[in-house]
Amino acid sequence: MTETPETLSSPVFCTIVPPHVLDRLARHGDPALSDPARRTLERDALERTRRRLTTVTGARTLAAPQAGEGPHRTIYDAGHGTALPGRKVRAEADAPGRDATVNRAYAGLGATFDTYLKAFTRNSIDGAGLPLTATVHYDQDYNNAFWNGEQMVFGDGDGEIFLDFTIPVDVIGHELTHGVTQYTANLEYYGQSGALNESLSDVFGSLIKQHALGQSAADADWLIGEGLLAPRVTGKALRSMKEPGTAYDDDVLGKDPQPATMADYVRTNSDNGGVHINSGIPNRAFYLVATALGGNAWERAGQIWYDVLTGGELASDADFAAFARLTVAAAKARFGAGGEEQESVLKAWSQVGIATAG
Repeated sequence: MTETPETLSSPVFCTIVPPHVLDRLARHGDPALSDPARRTLERDALERTRRRLTTVTGARTLAAPQAGEGPHRTIYDAGHGTALPGRKVRAEADAPGRDATVNRAYAGLGATFDTYLKAFTRNSIDGAGLPLTATVHYDQDYNNAFWNGEQMVFGDGDGEIFLDFTIPVDVIGHELTHGVTQYTANLEYYGQSGALNESLSDVFGSLIKQHALGQSAADADWLIGEGLLAPRVTGKALRSMKEPGTAYDDDVLGKDPQPATMADYVRTNSDNGGVHINSGIPNRAFYLVATALGGNAWERAGQIWYDVLTGGELASDADFAAFARLTVAAAKARFGAGGEEQESVLKAWSQVGIATAG
């Protein structure tokens, strides 16, 4: 069955590692590399099917939104099984335990909540205090992390190519931002709207990392998943927003396929029409805006992108050009016509080959 936007209705199953990376690993001659990748692809396919069935039949009842402005986090341990959510191991206000993975997941949920609240006055991912749930130690050598429409799930990685998926806080922020998109623009997970869905998660994942570390746009590394790749891998991260296509160049993983401009836009039927690949183009546009404006990227560039995501005018099937036009309008509405913000947005989109007129 060919997947189209109609068969990929949100909320969707979103993973941090693109399927094209796992496909390549699954074909490797070394079983230590291919077996975990193959099992991860099989598990992802099962979870994706479960997500679609849940969308049709109705999701399980989630915990009710909480009063107050603090996070309400619960961490579960799957014990290397696949039943969700697993055994409860840490609740809100519990002291850190001995399991570093549990502690990182708890801290990452908190950093995400904190950024959305303090930078964008958003109370949790739904804007109404939704409790945040995560499961760690999922499956055996599971090479991914995902948002399934209801909660976060983290694998431990195989130790050969990928390390523990709770290590990079931007991975946690990325996946939870899929939840924000689910509750706001609900972008279809196919083609350019799907690439925008992925790009928005990269943008806010990076902003969450920058906010947590107190970094300016100039100080940030603009990498997604830095620290996730095992020492044997020739690469620095899963993606680079600053220089799409340069995150890795490895004899096992291959070369990062992300384009930086529309001149190199990838037309493909895989990866839901290249959602993890072509997201490099809007990623690069955001990086250009943020660094041109300087200072804390969440204060101006991030606010413009957030206004578009949550403003109600972004169509679920929006393409890059439609999104770009809305960012120009948002910059004007928030910061004034002809100002530095609007000019930086116009220039950035032009640099990546996307017209904002019309």
